[in-house]
Amino acid sequence: MKRLPKIVVIAGPTASGKTSLSVELAEVFNAEIISADSMQVYRWMDIGTAKPTEEERKGIPHHLLDIVDPDEPFNAALYRSLAHSAAMEVLDRGKLCLVVGGTGLYIKSLLQGLFECPPAIEEIRQSLHLEWESDGAVDLYKRLEFLDPERAMKVHPNDRVRIVRALEIIGLTKRRPSELNREHRFGERSFDALKFCLQVERKRLYQRIDERCVEMVDRGLVAETEELLRKGYNANLKSMEAIGYRQAVRYLRNEYTLEQAISNLQRDTRRYAKRQLTWFRKDPENVWLDPGNFDAFVEGIRAFIA
Repeated sequence: MKRLPKIVVIAGPTASGKTSLSVELAEVFNAEIISADSMQVYRWMDIGTAKPTEEERKGIPHHLLDIVDPDEPFNAALYRSLAHSAAMEVLDRGKLCLVVGGTGLYIKSLLQGLFECPPAIEEIRQSLHLEWESDGAVDLYKRLEFLDPERAMKVHPNDRVRIVRALEIIGLTKRRPSELNREHRFGERSFDALKFCLQVERKRLYQRIDERCVEMVDRGLVAETEELLRKGYNANLKSMEAIGYRQAVRYLRNEYTLEQAISNLQRDTRRYAKRQLTWFRKDPENVWLDPGNFDAFVEGIRAFIA
């Protein structure tokens, strides 16, 4: 049986301490880090994505940060291709590869592949987006419920990106995304992975989230958003509708006070963290550890790579 190359995953919800822990581990093991964050791929979006600063990186090479502009398309398939190449290059240099982030689908795509489906057709996508704008979220979500109730149960009724993509796949393949997903079963393993997930007590995690949101605003989230708009990036872009930027846009449009923007940012980030935890708990291979238990991470990695 062919031995798969070994990599280590550090996953967890936002604000759980992945960045600092992974850098410390990289220093111990002479490792390089591959980001698994769907927002940190975008250039000029630093504060709102909690992208690690040069100081925080401490000279450790980080891959898949700042690789596309905010208006360029990016998805799990692109991530898999780029991350796989980066991981193999790191391993070829004789270094340990740490995959670090909170985007569960990106991690899963790298480790186990993605099911095949036709590429997007812009006319179909634009038509669905126009329907969303004219008829609202309810009609499209009800259509998805009728066509693929299993997929609809896993999508928030206001999640435009996933609802549109699911309907797009149905239109292109005449099959349900849930069926395609089951058939594939994410079975194309490319790596032997030791998967850690950071376990932070819920109250403490939410406190860290609330504090981070205030810190983001203090560091200049509004000014960063304003500069992106000045560069010509539309507020309706997928990247600009992400948590943090959408609240800042509404503040700049005088739809929110600054206090409301911060409060909504905190609320939406806590909800996002809850969804992340739900995703990671479904994976029985995850080893759950408190980020403060550094020695346990070190011992686990040493045993894994021995």
